[in-house]
Amino acid sequence: MLRALRGEEVERPPVWMMRQAGRYMKVYQELCKKHTTFRERSENVDIAVEVSLQPWRAFQPDGVILFSDILTPITGMNIPFDITAGKGPVIADPIRTMAAVDKVTPLNPDDCVPFVGEALRRLRAEVGNASTVLGFVGAPFTLATYIVEGGMSKNYTQIKKLMFSEPAVLHALLQKLADAVVTYIKYQHDNGAQVVQIFDSWAAQLSPMDYDIWCAPYLKHIIAEAKKQCPDLPIILYISNSGALVERMAACNPDIISLCHTVDMKEGIQRGGTQFAYQGNMDAGVLFGSKEMITQRVRETAKAAKEMGVRHVMNTGHGVMVGTPEENVEHFFRVAKELRYADL
Repeated sequence: MLRALRGEEVERPPVWMMRQAGRYMKVYQELCKKHTTFRERSENVDIAVEVSLQPWRAFQPDGVILFSDILTPITGMNIPFDITAGKGPVIADPIRTMAAVDKVTPLNPDDCVPFVGEALRRLRAEVGNASTVLGFVGAPFTLATYIVEGGMSKNYTQIKKLMFSEPAVLHALLQKLADAVVTYIKYQHDNGAQVVQIFDSWAAQLSPMDYDIWCAPYLKHIIAEAKKQCPDLPIILYISNSGALVERMAACNPDIISLCHTVDMKEGIQRGGTQFAYQGNMDAGVLFGSKEMITQRVRETAKAAKEMGVRHVMNTGHGVMVGTPEENVEHFFRVAKELRYADL
């Protein structure tokens, strides 16, 4: 994966899958019976490493991503949260005033998330040079949706109310989160992450005009600072349902643009520019289909990127879904790893 991202000649695109560790795997389901809460599974080093390695052992992907959550570091910023089965993240005291923002503290990962650093170091030791270890972070706007809404949201009414009535409060929160994300990226890099993906999962809930105000400045700041502090670290930017935002993603200057499945691969590359590497973007829903269809879509995706002449990491357009047949995930990886650019 690193060779491909550096632009070195490779015989096929490297492949990994968002949410490749987790709920669709029987071995993970068995582990959950013993370790019943998400936070235990993601914050206990032994368990987090085990879960991260489950898809590595099963499928040998070219990327092994740390099993964690984008909200994991916010407890170290004086923002308590929990993750409950069925409801997802819950923040009992949502932040909606400047007084509440003032209580948010700077992030010191060594103090508050040492298990993340240890897990990354152990993953690097475990996979060696056979795969690339990925870390990840949430982007400020996406983190803020949970912090302001108090959890998951369908319509994002609370954060939009804040945005359009007390913008200074939201900007103050976003700046604190942006500073923390820079710190967290460097911490992950220093502890073994070879690539870091930024998830701005809910940025497409904004109009492009509002993305330019509430997402882009903070993403640009984070990526620029991360490149200064970790010049050898490739940064991936991913936004779900990002069809309207490809050019704006490119303007944030990541190393890799991760296209979701709502964007045609060739059109996305034309819009973003061929100077970037691209990740994606097969619809994860195809994994519920026939093996023939999976084979066809993997080949079509890789061929489209090849014909555009860009560096490419094969992936899905969003995370693998609960209930996906495990044998179909295995087929996806096998087809992707047997691909050869010369045959496309």
